Amino acid sequence: MQALEQFISALTGVLWGPVMSLLLVGGGLFLTARLGFLQFRRFGTAWSQTVGGLFRRSGSRRRARGTITPFQAVTAELGSTVGASNIIGVSVAIFFGGPGAVFWMWATAFVGMATKYSEIVLSLLYRKKDEQGEFVGGPMYYLRRGMKSPALAAAFAFFFMLEIFSSIMVQSNSAAGSAGAIGIPPLVSGAVITLMLALIVFGGVKRVGRVSEKFVPFMSGLYILGCLGIILGHIHSLPQALLLIVGDAFSGKAALGGAAGGSLLLALRWGTARGLYSNEAGMGSAPIAHAAAITDHPARQGLWGIISVFFDTVVIGTVTALVLLMTGIWRDPGLEATEMPAAAFSGFYGGAGGVIVSLSLLLFVISTIYVIAFYGEKLAAFLFGRRFALVMRMVYIAACLIGAVGGLKILWLFLDLLLFLVVIPNMIGVIGLSGKAAAATRDFFSSQKRSG
Repeated sequence: MQALEQFISALTGVLWGPVMSLLLVGGGLFLTARLGFLQFRRFGTAWSQTVGGLFRRSGSRRRARGTITPFQAVTAELGSTVGASNIIGVSVAIFFGGPGAVFWMWATAFVGMATKYSEIVLSLLYRKKDEQGEFVGGPMYYLRRGMKSPALAAAFAFFFMLEIFSSIMVQSNSAAGSAGAIGIPPLVSGAVITLMLALIVFGGVKRVGRVSEKFVPFMSGLYILGCLGIILGHIHSLPQALLLIVGDAFSGKAALGGAAGGSLLLALRWGTARGLYSNEAGMGSAPIAHAAAITDHPARQGLWGIISVFFDTVVIGTVTALVLLMTGIWRDPGLEATEMPAAAFSGFYGGAGGVIVSLSLLLFVISTIYVIAFYGEKLAAFLFGRRFALVMRMVYIAACLIGAVGGLKILWLFLDLLLFLVVIPNMIGVIGLSGKAAAATRDFFSSQKRSG
């Protein structure tokens, strides 16, 4: 068993190091060029068409079709991506890569915006209605219908369906651990989370959308407000923190975890890895949620992908990093990376600080669980039909309780390996169909110019 663990750990270390960085960053750079640097040139348009549209009244667009609102789609997606990686993941990046890792996290996010935009556009281009009358889509559909490759589509869906089973157990165990920090036994928290999961996923995509549009802004807002309080309390340290981030990105001179010396390569490696893992651009999860959105043009919904990466990695990741750097907690040699956020909050807010971090992690993990369970059900339906999807729904619900009490940990070893096998077919499809995404983009902006 120990030999197996060492082998899988070494293998995933290689795959999720240079191999995954080359695939996702390289693919993102290719898509950025293919789309004419859309995320930079059109960021203002993306903001006005998405977030800006939430605060102005407008008539219903002609030819708009879908099952849930665009905002429900993006909050469902964020429910999956905004999680422990935005808190603990940033701590790990700084611990091992120094403050410069944050700069490379930002750089990776801006590259990933082109990837997630392309995924969503393709998902909308190749979506279809299922027997329930709901719109469904995602990489499995654009791989089969766009790339004409049933084998790649089946590989993506199968490996992702298995990965979600392991992921739910890991996320549920993390949630139980967060609840345990505030005195709730794992079995109790696991039962509550499992019941919540069942109530949400049995309601279908519309209930997932309705829950997400209320739950995700609340949980994100709670954590961001907590961070802003600490940042404002240490506002005199802001210029120094920003100089550390930018300067260390190229010099790598900062200490790591209060101990060993840093390096440029370490900053690049950890910043890139956490950026990629945080926003999931290229992993194929977001297009499944966005496929159900009510929209009149695939590119209009794709703009939400740019904003979601910005919010997930640039906003939430940055406030986490600033809290760690401005308080100086990252230099404490007595702390592990996973302990730093709670220590920073406790140092500022007292006993309530640890509760804020634990509660935020608990809420983030709950949102991740119910969204990825929904994804898994759609993958199962694509592969084997609706009846099998209902079976997988029960399997995912059971996995939630099993994971909470720490069961089947052997399966957790395969989590990153399965995710790598998910990314490969998805990126083949996104790059192979990039011409379709670029054509849809040109059509959208030319129609905007004609109507404007």
